[in-house]
Amino acid sequence: MPAQIKLPEQNLVLLVGRLTRDPNVAFTQKGQAVCRCDIAVNRRYLDATTNEWKDDTVFVPVVVWGAAADRCKDRVKKGTPIQVEGRLTSSEYTDKTTGQTRRSLQVTARRIQILESGAAGGASYETHAAAKDDVPTSEVMEDDVPF
Repeated sequence: MPAQIKLPEQNLVLLVGRLTRDPNVAFTQKGQAVCRCDIAVNRRYLDATTNEWKDDTVFVPVVVWGAAADRCKDRVKKGTPIQVEGRLTSSEYTDKTTGQTRRSLQVTARRIQILESGAAGGASYETHAAAKDDVPTSEVMEDDVPF
């Protein structure tokens, strides 16, 4: 049996984009704030066949938990440029219309940085104290999420 290589666990996402809609902030049954929003991340590239500049846009769902989620509802809106630092998370659900199992990916933000100089002075919001990098998944159950 070949020796197994232990790979380091690394799940880090860093994105810069603009909010595609106003953030949706709600509260779990335990009172924890959760903010859901989407950001558009653009990439400009030169098409080698046409020699024209083109834009490629990716729309990324982002979820922010805790005090940072509560602050986001008052400080960001559709079109706000932000930097998101977090981790990639996946979820599975059953489509109500087809009954099929679906999977989705989203970024669970650890830190949100507003990039507009006029918006709260380029404020940065962290989701937890510096000692905690992740949302404790044992405390936040899918049943607690109000949507």
